[in-house]
Amino acid sequence: MQKLVIQGGRHLEGEIIVQGAKNSALPIAAASLLCDGEIWLENCPRLSDVYAACRILTNLGCRCRMQEHTVTVDAHGMDSSEIPEQFMCEMRSSIIFLGAVLGRMGTCTLGYPGGCELGPRPINLHLQALRRMGVKIHEENGILHCTTPNGLHGARIHLQFPSVGATENILLAAVTAKGETTISNAAREPEIIDLARFLRACGAQIAGEGTGTIVIRGVKQLHGCTYRIMPDRIVAATWLAAAAAAGGELSLRCVSASDLESILAVFEEMNCRMSASADSICFHAAAPLRAVRTLKTMPYPGFPTDAQAILMAALCCAAGTTVIEETIFENRFRHVDALVKMGADIRTAGRVAVINGVRSLHGAAVEATDLRGGAAMLIAGLCAAGETIITEIHHIDRGYDSPEQVLRSVGAEIIRV
Repeated sequence: MQKLVIQGGRHLEGEIIVQGAKNSALPIAAASLLCDGEIWLENCPRLSDVYAACRILTNLGCRCRMQEHTVTVDAHGMDSSEIPEQFMCEMRSSIIFLGAVLGRMGTCTLGYPGGCELGPRPINLHLQALRRMGVKIHEENGILHCTTPNGLHGARIHLQFPSVGATENILLAAVTAKGETTISNAAREPEIIDLARFLRACGAQIAGEGTGTIVIRGVKQLHGCTYRIMPDRIVAATWLAAAAAAGGELSLRCVSASDLESILAVFEEMNCRMSASADSICFHAAAPLRAVRTLKTMPYPGFPTDAQAILMAALCCAAGTTVIEETIFENRFRHVDALVKMGADIRTAGRVAVINGVRSLHGAAVEATDLRGGAAMLIAGLCAAGETIITEIHHIDRGYDSPEQVLRSVGAEIIRV
């Protein structure tokens, strides 16, 4: 079993090149199924979730390989429409293969997705939308059997909630469906924009990504292309939170500051200083940090749920009291017990957490509970006095490419054992 061992109390100084976005790479990898021709995806992070996506592609009959940070996919030999349950259980994002497989094969058999245990994340929005596009769905013993007796067709679809996954699945099913599809109350996340740009580079006709209404006009076929995955805004936020908690100055390169506006605003309220250009952020940690009065997770462009645990860790030693309300997932405070074990003063009730800043944290042995919760423990360990040992780091590896190497490069004392 691997673990991360951190000797806390070192300031962070230097430059970090931000990795490619996991939440963009995964739907784009699924979209490669729709293309007639080879796909080259550059700037792909080396993550367990990306490797899991490659295994799904290979199981479906595609040729898929990863070299350094480039994934190459050739779907010409795709000969299966079934995704075995063991692959579905590896990650929540596996559900995005449904729309792509239906678009390519007209049928798909798969189980329910797995991933981090953050509370119920039903896929009913995905299934309701696909039904409107002509998909017949039959469930038997937890397995979904999806068919399109008359082919996929366009539809007007209103999402009750701007779900990122449902928006992605509709996009993937609609790009080669007959007619026009309109998604209202669509998710507006930057990763949705990146997926639409990739599909358009392959010949799709899409307009309105990044707004609440997306219009897709189906085409007969997509072609191959070379595409560069966008930078990961949550990873960027993680390194900024690490610098805020541990102290020091960081320069982030290959990052889009415009995608981080809601997060950067919180750091400014915490008394941190920063300057941003088109693709870089220079960040100077405050001493001491100030608490943020209230923080509420919301769909983009609001404060992202994926950054909630990360900012909570940085706020543990901020002067004052912060109230965080989690509105997206009902079980996203699982990291709190570990932070309290390290000396944090945090109380939770339902979806609300109250953080009273303390003078310092101390090292402890903790277990990563999920991807972002594990990142929160990593941040806490960097600023804590003494040694922190984090186990169950397979959760962290789902979203962070060699985090110990990145942090060592800017002065952290951290090793993987």
